[in-house]
Amino acid sequence: MEQGDPTKQARAAAQLRKGVLEYCVLALMRDRPRYGVELLHALEESGALATSQGTVYPLLSRLRREDLVTTTWQESASGPPRRYYALTATGRAALDEFSHVWPGFRDAVDEFLTTPHTSAGDLV
Repeated sequence: MEQGDPTKQARAAAQLRKGVLEYCVLALMRDRPRYGVELLHALEESGALATSQGTVYPLLSRLRREDLVTTTWQESASGPPRRYYALTATGRAALDEFSHVWPGFRDAVDEFLTTPHTSAGDLV
């Protein structure tokens, strides 16, 4: 990848986002239920995880089908009722598992990106 190529950087960022978005959404619900637009705003504020409704709402539907989140409708003072999403015990367990795996994964990637590596077949 050429350094500074915005198209290639956007493609790499999209691939990384796909891999972690589910767990970031679950993490946003760790302390309290959230509604969809609230999740979108939190992801947008991160910069790197900004995404669209067309990505988040299907993800939330899948998380619900997989029993990782439950939903409830709550009245809103500023408009129509909102669907709130909350972690289930299964969702919390999935987030805990990811939280244990992530540091080692992140450190391994960082190691590859920052340290020159040679293999047994490389000429020294």
